[in-house]
Amino acid sequence: MSKNLQRREFLKAALLAGTATATTTLSLRSRPVLAARSPNEKLNLGCIGVANKGAHNINNLTSENIVALCDVDSLHLGPMVEKFPKANTYVDFRQMFDKEKNLDAVVVSTPDHTHAMPVVRALREGLDVYCEKPLAHSVYEVRQMRNAAAEKKAVTQMGTQIHAGDNYRRVVEMVQAGTIGDVARVHVWIGNTNRAGVRVAQGTPPETVDYDLWIGPAPMRPFHPSHFHFNWRYWWDFGGGTLADFGCHYMDLPFWALDLRYPTSVAAKGEKTIGGDNEVPDNMRVDYQFPARGDKPAVHMTWYHGDWTPDWAAEYEQRSAVLFEGTKGRLLADYGSNKLFGDAADAAKPPQTIPNSVGHWKEWADACRSRGPTTCNFDYSGALAEAVLLGNVSYRAGQQQLDWDGEAFKVTNTSDADAYLHREYRKGWEL
Repeated sequence: MSKNLQRREFLKAALLAGTATATTTLSLRSRPVLAARSPNEKLNLGCIGVANKGAHNINNLTSENIVALCDVDSLHLGPMVEKFPKANTYVDFRQMFDKEKNLDAVVVSTPDHTHAMPVVRALREGLDVYCEKPLAHSVYEVRQMRNAAAEKKAVTQMGTQIHAGDNYRRVVEMVQAGTIGDVARVHVWIGNTNRAGVRVAQGTPPETVDYDLWIGPAPMRPFHPSHFHFNWRYWWDFGGGTLADFGCHYMDLPFWALDLRYPTSVAAKGEKTIGGDNEVPDNMRVDYQFPARGDKPAVHMTWYHGDWTPDWAAEYEQRSAVLFEGTKGRLLADYGSNKLFGDAADAAKPPQTIPNSVGHWKEWADACRSRGPTTCNFDYSGALAEAVLLGNVSYRAGQQQLDWDGEAFKVTNTSDADAYLHREYRKGWEL
């Protein structure tokens, strides 16, 4: 039998094995919280979602033991099977949890609408978790993930790799050192917009895909290629558009630098201009109000994407950027650069106080062993992700301002938003 034929037969068997337990509930067994271990001891990792970003994450964790690989598309399992031939393969993450008794941690890199179920199960079982941004599909799911992580004292990390970049750390140092004075206004603009257009005619799922598992907790609908790989971002059942896609990357900088937590109000406006039946707005503005924190002033932060980037932003010659406005000047930053303006233009850079990162993935893996902290744990990144997703809640609730009590997890001025904080799950997919 040829090698290619053997692989096809193997992947077919993996697909059948994964679907055999598709009706398994999310019932849990509890594992003890891990103790610190030798820094040289490798972690046993289960990886859920192995294509694209999933492959990127796995390829940055090859120093660990990749013992289980799971993906609803067996075609994606092929290259990983060749790279990690000793790993067990699964199509259904629930089967992976049922059968893999020696996991230390999981890496979740699936579409947004299928993050929460494997993450919450892993946390409740006492496993550590690395999960891609924006952590979850709904604000409610993010809060459940935060609570589960705190209860189990899990080591967690959200996949916003730019958080580990040197430039972000230097920007945080400047803001926190007072280089531009007190900051009460922040602008975040993203030139990117939605790329999905007209939905093509209804089709048939690829033979390698378990479409029922891909849909997961979302309402079942006919297969359309334009709401499938990558383009799922542009339909509310699966993603949250440009805001959910990029918000955690760019808003991370003001959240970190200004020690932001829960906004007190969120007001979104948007429009859909690209032809087609994708549901999310192509152009959007979201205004966030954050309260004063100790001696730090209240902050008004505005997000813009698509064609709604303000005209005045053109002078900064950055397609996507964060602008801090302080009492002593302005600071512009993107992923890899920063520049001071106004009275602070010639200000000296403060001494380095935040150590350079060992790498976003290594930081998490090392912390799993030492039980130490990570810089993008679910407590910090969860508050960030909740704020990002609240922008979409405001837009979907009639583009109205929402007054938000983050501690109580409640919109206090209208009930219109309640339906968008959480969603109904298909039977068998409840958290």
